[in-house]
Amino acid sequence: MHHHAYLWTGPKTRFDDEALRRPPHPDPPPAGSRPELIDRYRQVAAEFRTSDLPPLETAYWLVKPRPLVRGTWEEAKEAAAWLGERLAEYAPRFAAEHDRDTARLARLVDAAAERLHAGGDVSYGHYLERPSYLSLAVVTCSPHHTLPELPCPCA
Repeated sequence: MHHHAYLWTGPKTRFDDEALRRPPHPDPPPAGSRPELIDRYRQVAAEFRTSDLPPLETAYWLVKPRPLVRGTWEEAKEAAAWLGERLAEYAPRFAAEHDRDTARLARLVDAAAERLHAGGDVSYGHYLERPSYLSLAVVTCSPHHTLPELPCPCA
């Protein structure tokens, strides 16, 4: 078991494009569907795997391009430390003052270490100065606990 880290920052409006953040439905729209529905399906099918947008389900980071992996660790504690470093780095830009609280951030890192050690994933998001968003995720791999069919980006 190992852990892959991901980071995304960008405009909140782009983050809100949820269609591009979920895998395409396994079945395309039926023949005769509205053209805009067919076009949107084609766009999602073409862009989901290659887009740098954070997926709605954390595990789907594993199907994204390998260069999006920000780090890989065998130990959950090391992966959680990476999260802590990123939280500290971005905390001055958090839109909500209570999100900057160092004790709160330390609790998030401790909780992440426990969850990762148990084989789970961690995903944190924070609004930055408007209108930006920060998404941090660490995904447990080899195989993934809920979606074992997803490939490891290191393989």
